[in-house]
Amino acid sequence: MRPVLLSSLLLIVLALIVLLLAGCSSYRSFAEIRREVPQSQFVRVGDQLVHVEQAGEGEAVVLLHGFGASTYLWRKVIPALAASHRVVAVDLNGFGYTQRPQDPAAYTREGQTALVLGVMDALGIDRAHVVGHSYGGGLSLFLASRHPERFRTLILVDSSAPTYPEDRRSRIASLRTLSNFFVRVVALRPNMVRRSLQHSYYDPSQVTPELVEAYLDRLLVQGADDAFYGLTVPRLAPGPKVELDQIHLPTLAVWGAEDQLISLASGQRAVARIPGSEFVVIERCGHLPMEERPEELLKAVLPFLERHRDGPSGAGPSLPQPPLSQPPPLPPGERGLEEGLVSSSSDKPLPLLPEDGGEAGRRGPG
Repeated sequence: MRPVLLSSLLLIVLALIVLLLAGCSSYRSFAEIRREVPQSQFVRVGDQLVHVEQAGEGEAVVLLHGFGASTYLWRKVIPALAASHRVVAVDLNGFGYTQRPQDPAAYTREGQTALVLGVMDALGIDRAHVVGHSYGGGLSLFLASRHPERFRTLILVDSSAPTYPEDRRSRIASLRTLSNFFVRVVALRPNMVRRSLQHSYYDPSQVTPELVEAYLDRLLVQGADDAFYGLTVPRLAPGPKVELDQIHLPTLAVWGAEDQLISLASGQRAVARIPGSEFVVIERCGHLPMEERPEELLKAVLPFLERHRDGPSGAGPSLPQPPLSQPPPLPPGERGLEEGLVSSSSDKPLPLLPEDGGEAGRRGPG
């Protein structure tokens, strides 16, 4: 009986695997992406083709999206920004239509930094205003800390910690077969993306099937398995620490009042550590102001950019504004952005997807 039982169990397991694989996500080849996307939207950085969307003229504004997102995130605000600035929205390593490298180093903070600076160099941009959302905000803080000479101002939108790209790493990601299976069968599925987006919105009814498809389409790209590994496998040594009180660029932070992923109070406490920083709250808004409240986001961002514009029509390279009143100290068990966390949750988020963070409901692109 035992051989028969073992054979039966093996057949059941194999059948389940076949069913799961039949329903797993498939990736579009990068060659197909290049045929469909205008070639003018690709910038060569070394051996890699990086997808960027550009519009307008004037001082450059570089837009960095959140985790699981892409340049598509900024589509509602790019036209208004481009009316007075040169807008450059970048698809970071592992996201959007940017070519996925195989080297895990490309997916570290230093690797993403090299990508952003490489795009700026290729486009002849010496200095830029940088706008970062969530994961992209954490990278923007790292850029401002390590390369302040390349940036005019820093704008954070519901930003993660500068250590977040390192915090989300897990030893289980070292098991490539298991992690690849997880990405294809679980993570990159329409239901997962829909749920993640809904947790990012104050009004989840705004999450339409078309929106889900647009986000998912830019994740299902050849090399997603390599990106998953690079974004989540532990590093041998920790990267450099970012001291928020040593950032001296003019800084604006904009936050959704009902952000369930990165709380408003946490953001206020952390941003107050940046000298002269300004903070704007958007009511009835979750983690994605550029999706839910683009007009309100622009009302905060455009005047700030104008005040810090070089030349006779602006304030020139302005000094930071006087700091806001200091928020109350952190309660026990909660650490600010400068220490790598933005909530008391320690759960690891889902790689390549909008975050998933336990009690704070940390699910959303970025």
